Amino acid sequence: MNVITVSELERNPTVKDEQKKRGFSKSLPVGFFTYPISQAADILGFNADLVPVGEDQSPMLEQAREIARNFNRRYGNLFTLPQALLSDFPRLCGTDGKEKMSKSLNNTINLSESQEDLRKKVMKMYTDPKRIHANDPGTVEGNPVFMYLDAFNPNKNENLKNRYREGTIRDIEIKEILYRVLNKFLSPIRERREYYKSNLQIVRDIISTGTAKGRSVVEKTIKEMRNKMKIGVY
Repeated sequence: MNVITVSELERNPTVKDEQKKRGFSKSLPVGFFTYPISQAADILGFNADLVPVGEDQSPMLEQAREIARNFNRRYGNLFTLPQALLSDFPRLCGTDGKEKMSKSLNNTINLSESQEDLRKKVMKMYTDPKRIHANDPGTVEGNPVFMYLDAFNPNKNENLKNRYREGTIRDIEIKEILYRVLNKFLSPIRERREYYKSNLQIVRDIISTGTAKGRSVVEKTIKEMRNKMKIGVY
């Protein structure tokens, strides 16, 4: 009754990347295989047709699609093949210039950042490693600071980019602008976090109501799945 095999899970690019990063040559911890299945269950349990994800999660979504295809082919159509909903910036590099943010690499800017911590992180961000002096021409392409500006300060960066290429603006000035942009973005989020921290019963009620709604949807999906497979509940 399997609808996904270990070999199919091993082909998942995300699993391969993690295997390489952590230095596993042959044997892998079981979590490498159960985690994609758990994510697929979260998606397919709701029979979601559109899933907002980052670009790095696309392989996980494809895994869910593969499981859905296999199930539909074997037992009859039930699952919708979910599609990825990507933003205009589906992946942001880490503050150290690495290809993505990761808590384990300590290169993230969190939604919960205080103004002080946000400033420290922005001021430590990588820029153009070849730019030695403040008046040296700088490279914008692949520059983490400008990648963040493009994501959070759209249509306002061309003059800054030109000045950076000409060497007429310092890295610290660009970072100061980015700090203000990010702080403006995070300020209302901070306020809402503080509100809910002071009103935890509202949070509990939201979680309880959402859990009940979600459970009713998933229970219906499981019932339909069991009917398709012609198995009872034991």
